[in-house]
Amino acid sequence: MKHFYAIFIARNKEFYRDKASLSWAILFPVLIISLFAFSFADDKPQYKIGVYLNDTNPSASLNTLQDQLKLEFVQWVQQDSLPKAISKVKHHQLDMLITASSAAKPEINYWINDGSAGGYFLEQAMLQKHQSDTLALKRELVSGRAVRYLDWVIPGILAMNMMFGCLFGVGYVIVNYRQNGVLKRLKATPLNAFEFLAAQISSRLIISLTTTSVIFVGANYFFDTLMLGSYLNLLIVATLGAIALISIGLISACRTSSTELSNGILNIISLPMMFLSGVWFSLEGAHPNLQLLAQWLPLTHIVDAARAIMLDGAGLKEIAPQLWALVAISAGALIITPLIFRWDKP
Repeated sequence: MKHFYAIFIARNKEFYRDKASLSWAILFPVLIISLFAFSFADDKPQYKIGVYLNDTNPSASLNTLQDQLKLEFVQWVQQDSLPKAISKVKHHQLDMLITASSAAKPEINYWINDGSAGGYFLEQAMLQKHQSDTLALKRELVSGRAVRYLDWVIPGILAMNMMFGCLFGVGYVIVNYRQNGVLKRLKATPLNAFEFLAAQISSRLIISLTTTSVIFVGANYFFDTLMLGSYLNLLIVATLGAIALISIGLISACRTSSTELSNGILNIISLPMMFLSGVWFSLEGAHPNLQLLAQWLPLTHIVDAARAIMLDGAGLKEIAPQLWALVAISAGALIITPLIFRWDKP
C-alpha cells in the first residue's frame, strides 16, 4: 500500500506542477461549453425557406418579404446563387425557395420539390394565408433525388477522421519523441529539420489517403452513397486537406515537450473544427459571426469542397476558393514550422 500511495502522490504532483496541462484541463471544457451555448442559443424551426433577392439592400427586402408572406415558425436563409439554391430544393436541402427582384415587386416566384413533404405544407400554408389578397404567387416545380442525411454527412465524417489522424498522428507523435529523448538523439545524426519534417508529412499523407480511401469505398459499396462529381477532384481535395491538417499538427508540436499539454492543444484545435465546420449540421442560418469563424477552419473548406463534388457534381472551378484556402494554410504553416522547430526540450 505504501508503494501505491507513493506513486499516487508522485503522479498527482507531476500533473499539478505542469501548469500548462492544468490550465488546459480547466479552460478547455469552459471554452467548449461557451462555444456550444453561443452556437445553439436558439432552437431552429422545422421548415427551411431559401430566399434569393436580386436587390441592393437584401436585408431590408427580406424583412419586407417576411411581412408580406406572413409565414411563422420557419427559418429564412438568404441564398447567394439562384442555380445553387434551386439545386438545394431538388435535393431536399431547402423546403422552399422564394425569389423576388425587389421588395415592391407584386409577383413572387417560389420553387418546391414535388416529392418534399415540407415544401407541400409550406405551400399550403402560404396559399391559405393569401387566397383573399392580391399578392401574386408564381409556382415552379422541380424534381430530384433526395439527399439522405447519410449522403450529406459522409463527406464530413471522412474529413473528420482525416483531421484526427493528421493532427494526432503527427503532432502527438513528435511531442512524444521529444519527451522521450528521441529527437535529441536524432539531432546528433546528419538528419536536418527539413528532412525530418518532410518524412513525417509524407508518411502521414500516404496513411491518411489510404485509410480514407478504404472507408470511402466501403461506405459507397454498403450504403450506395451519392457521388455526382469526379473521383480525381475528390482525391485532390483530400490531398490538399490532409497536407493542411498535417501542417497544423506540425506547428502544434514544434516546441511542446509535454504529451499532456500536446493532447490539450490538439483537442482545442480539433473539437471546434469538428462542431463548427459543418460535419454534423449545416451552418446556414447560423449567427454570422459563427459562419465567419468557420471560414478560418481548414476542415470547413475540406467538407464544403467534398460535399460540392459528391452532392452537386462541382468541378475544380466551383471549388477553387476552398482549394486556394487549403493551399494558403499549408504554405503558411510549412514556412513557419522549420523556423521554430526545436529538437530539444525548451
